[in-house]
Amino acid sequence: MEQVAAWRSHGGTQGVYTHQSTETGTPMTFSVFVPDHVPGQKLPVLWYLSGLTCTHANVTEKGEFRAACAEHGVIFVAPDTSPRGDLVPDDEDYDFGKGAGFYVDAVQGPWATYYRMRSYIEQELPALVAGDFPVDMARQGITGHSMGGHGALTIGLRNPDRFRSVSAFSPIVSPLNCPWGEKALGGYLGPDKSTWREYDACALIEDGARLPDLLVDQGDADNFLHEQLKTGLLVMACRKAGIPATIRMQPGYDHSYYFISTFMADHIGWHAARLKA
Repeated sequence: MEQVAAWRSHGGTQGVYTHQSTETGTPMTFSVFVPDHVPGQKLPVLWYLSGLTCTHANVTEKGEFRAACAEHGVIFVAPDTSPRGDLVPDDEDYDFGKGAGFYVDAVQGPWATYYRMRSYIEQELPALVAGDFPVDMARQGITGHSMGGHGALTIGLRNPDRFRSVSAFSPIVSPLNCPWGEKALGGYLGPDKSTWREYDACALIEDGARLPDLLVDQGDADNFLHEQLKTGLLVMACRKAGIPATIRMQPGYDHSYYFISTFMADHIGWHAARLKA
C-alpha cells in the first residue's frame, strides 16, 4: 500500500492510498480519515460506498464528515466504485462499466475478470485496512449514496454479524425493479433474475435477511426518486419484515452532495451510538 497524499483536518489525518488489488487485478485507490487518538487505541470504522460516476474523491472532498468523525472518534473509509485502468472493459454510458461497479462480483464476460467489487469491499479492503490502520473490526458500520446506498444495504443485509449499523442516502433499494438495476445486474450477472436477488435489498429482506434497525435519508426533490430509487419499496419491505427502520423524506432536497453533506453528521452520530465499545 502506498500513501498518495495526507492532510491535517479537524484534529485528525485525511489520507489517500493506493494498492494493487488481487480481486480486481488493478490498482485501487481509497481514502481514510483517522481522528487523533491515544496511541494503541482502536477506533470504530464507518465504510462509505459512493454512487454512479464517483471515485473516493467525491465524498472525501464534499461529504463534510471529518468534524463529526473527529467528535465521535470514528474512522471513515471511502473506496472507489469500480476497477480502473486501460485494460478494464468499459461502456459508453455512465451507468455501466467504470464508475458503476454496483458492488457485485460479475460472472459475465468480459466483466468477470475485473469487476469484483463485492469481494473487494467485503474481503480484500477490510483485511488491508485492518492491517494498516487502528481500526476495531468488531465495531464496523456501513453507509453509502445511491448505487453506494444499494451497496451498503445489500452488504449489510448479507453480513449482519459484521456490521453493527447500516444507513444510506438516496439508495437504489430494488435493482430488480429499476432501469439502472436491470442494466447493471443483467450485464454483470446475466439474464437469470434469481441470481440478482442477493444484490437487491428488498429481495434480501423478503428472503429473510434482517437488520436490528436502519437509517435512510431521501430527498423528495430527487429527480431519480420515482423511476430509479423507489424508496417506498424499502418502506414496505421493512414494515412487512418488522425491521424498525427510520426512513426520512427530506423536503426540497435533491440527489447531490449538498443533500448528503447536510445529513452526514446525523448519520455519523447515529452510527457512533451503535459502535460504542
